[in-house]
Amino acid sequence: MADDLKSPPKPLDATHEEPMGRATFTAFTNATEEDWQKVIAANGVFAKGHVDRVLTHLNLLKGDCGGFPIDRLEHSLQTATRAHRAGMDEEYVVCALLHDIGDTLGVFNHPDIAAAILKPFVSGQNFWMVANHGIFQGYYFWHHIGLDRNAREQFRGHPAFEYTAQFCHLYDQPAFDGAYDSMPLEAFVPMLHRVMGRPKQSMYLKKSGEAAW
Repeated sequence: MADDLKSPPKPLDATHEEPMGRATFTAFTNATEEDWQKVIAANGVFAKGHVDRVLTHLNLLKGDCGGFPIDRLEHSLQTATRAHRAGMDEEYVVCALLHDIGDTLGVFNHPDIAAAILKPFVSGQNFWMVANHGIFQGYYFWHHIGLDRNAREQFRGHPAFEYTAQFCHLYDQPAFDGAYDSMPLEAFVPMLHRVMGRPKQSMYLKKSGEAAW
């Protein structure tokens, strides 16, 4: 498993064979139902690699400390480990693991990226927690960098305010301990598959709850 995590999956290239072949339309306006069945079949195969691609991106945090005492991957593992050992459910633990996955691309808005990845698979409360954890985490250090540490107060009264504050206090802000015994990434892979195996909400879900693709 460890070797699998170190080697990112190969992207699909021009020689990749889709299950039913490729659609032939040149614009959506001239696509047929048969075309779309081909796209749906190919997407079904592609979707099965979703967790692998998430893991590949999460591994980009390894070795990137950004001046912090530990690298960003270890911080993510430590946050998730603390939540798991405290008895939080798997959905919450997966949110803890991925909360900073946007650091590499969203230098100025990393919570938005993590929240977007998790949104189809988690509750509204957990989505809100991930989307806003950056501002809540700011309570612990923004006064040192010229920002308002109490910026989170704009959300006071929101149903998930205390929930998010507790996430930062108990699991996020203390997760920079180089001596902490974090669980390995491999331990979280089954959780990722269970939580992200089927979307709870998506624009591609039918009324029956079945994914259109």
